[in-house]
Amino acid sequence: MRDCHREITHWMEPLGIHVRVDAAGNFRGVYPALRRNAPRLLIGSHLDTVPNAGAYDGILGVVLAVTLLEELRGRRLPFGIEVIGFSEEEGVRFGTPFIGSRALVGRLDEDLLEVQDAQGFSVRKTIEKFGLNPAEIPQAELENDTLCYLEFHIEQGPVLEKLNQPLAAVEAIAGQSRMEFTFVGRANHAGTTPMHLRRDALTGAAEWIGAVERAAQVVPGLVATVGKVEAKPGAANVIAAEARLTLDVRHCSDDIRTRVIADVIRQAQEIAARRGLSVHESTLLSQRAVAMDPFLTAEVEGAIVETGCKPHRMVSGAGHDAMILAERVPAAMIFLRTPDGISHDPAESVAVEDVEKAIECGMHLLDQLAASPDFQKRINRA
Repeated sequence: MRDCHREITHWMEPLGIHVRVDAAGNFRGVYPALRRNAPRLLIGSHLDTVPNAGAYDGILGVVLAVTLLEELRGRRLPFGIEVIGFSEEEGVRFGTPFIGSRALVGRLDEDLLEVQDAQGFSVRKTIEKFGLNPAEIPQAELENDTLCYLEFHIEQGPVLEKLNQPLAAVEAIAGQSRMEFTFVGRANHAGTTPMHLRRDALTGAAEWIGAVERAAQVVPGLVATVGKVEAKPGAANVIAAEARLTLDVRHCSDDIRTRVIADVIRQAQEIAARRGLSVHESTLLSQRAVAMDPFLTAEVEGAIVETGCKPHRMVSGAGHDAMILAERVPAAMIFLRTPDGISHDPAESVAVEDVEKAIECGMHLLDQLAASPDFQKRINRA
C-alpha cells in the first residue's frame, strides 16, 4: 500500500496537489477551486483488493479520478475536487468491509478498531503499525462543505457486455442479506438404511437449494446464492446428520428482499418437517439497499449521452464505498463494461476504448455540474 500511495503521489504532485494519508489509511489529495475555501466534491474508489485479484476493481476508479484532474490542465472549477483512494473496502483481512469509507462518515468506532485478523492483530494495532494514529480518526470525517461523492467502477458482471454498452449510470446499490441455514437429521449406515426410513439432512438441504433457485427466478432483479455447503459427518458411506449452508440474497428493494427471505425460510421449514428433519437459520448480515442521488444520476446519464453512448441505468449487485458515503452526502456511480463479466480474478480486464469513454464522460460531468444552476445552489448552501 505504501508503494501504491507513492506511485499515485508521483502522478499528482506535478498538478500542484498536496497529498496526505488520513488516520484510517485513506489516500487523499485536493485540487483547488476557483476561489479559496470553496466546497469540494469527492471522486475516488478503493485501493485494496482480494487474493488472486484482477487489476481494475477499485483502483481504476482512483486512476480515472487522477486522470480527470490531468485533463483539466490547470483549469479551475467553482468547486474543489478531492481524490480519495480508500484503504480497505473488501473486508478480506478483518472480515469487515468499508473500513476506510466508514471513517469518513464517523462509523469507524471503538468496537470496529478492536476487530482482529486471523493472526490476532486488531484494526487499531494495524493502523499503528502502519505509522498512523487511531486517535486522529475523527479528523478523517467529511467536512460539512463536501458537495457529493462520485465513483467510477467496473461493473463486475456481464450486463453491459450483453447490451454492448460501455457505460451505465448506477441508480441504486442492492440491499443484501447473508444467512446460514442448518438442516439436522440422523446419521446412519449408507448401505443398510432403506431410502424410506432415512432422515438425510443433505438431501433435505439439496431440495431446499432448488427451491431457493426457483424463488429467485420468478422475481425480476433478485439474485439468491447458496455458496457454501458443509455436510457432517462427511463420509462417503454415512447418511448426513447435518448440512450447513450459506444463503446470499440481494435486491434493490428491501421489501422484496425481506419477502423472499421469509418465503425461503418457510420452504426450508416445510421441507424439513416433511422429511423428519429440523432446521434453523441465523442472519449474518442485513444491509439495506441504497439509492444513488437522483440529480447526480441524471447528470451522469446526460454525460454518458454526450459521449455518443446510449443512456442506461442499472442496479449494482455488489457493495461499494458509494453506499457508505451516501449516508452523509449525495452519491453517484458510473459503471464501465467488464469483458466476459469477470472480476476478482487475474482475467479481469477493461477495454481501452471504454476507459476513454469514461474519461470523456467524467469531463462532461464536471462541466455540467460547474454550469448547473441547481448544483450552484448546493455550492452556495455549503
